Amino acid sequence: MDADTVLETELRGLRQRRPEVAGGVLAGTDGLLISSDLPTTDATHLAALAAASFGLGHRVADTVRHGEFRESVVFTARGCVVTYPAGRHALLTLVTGARTDLETLHREAREVAARTGSAFDQERSAPVSMPAPDPHAPLAMRTPMATLPGRTPNASRATGWRRPPI
Repeated sequence: MDADTVLETELRGLRQRRPEVAGGVLAGTDGLLISSDLPTTDATHLAALAAASFGLGHRVADTVRHGEFRESVVFTARGCVVTYPAGRHALLTLVTGARTDLETLHREAREVAARTGSAFDQERSAPVSMPAPDPHAPLAMRTPMATLPGRTPNASRATGWRRPPI
């Protein structure tokens, strides 16, 4: 099962149990969007912000030496946004309503994050098959720099432009 299917299935189940969860985003720790089911939020931006939140939280946890990062919670006027590590390379971010029991949500969401992250980690570690190169294909051609059009030797000296000091 791919990460999109796992996320869709897991979030559907979580929302059935916890109706205050409006949706979620699965993002890479690099901030790139993997999957989302948020209808009204720009998931790409939320994925990037989740990665920044994770990076900051991870750094704080390391600095104070209180164990590994578990979640990041942002409280808003209408609810909260919670980010959990999901496997080694992903993050699960949930958007919830104002009346959320965070203790129960954390317990359930960590399990969802573990299953979703595991699916993504397996998908990511799967070998990628590359087609075999054609042994009769022509070799690539290279153009020497001296033959590129529009380039004159010492062009920067002719115009009087100089590189600024570093």
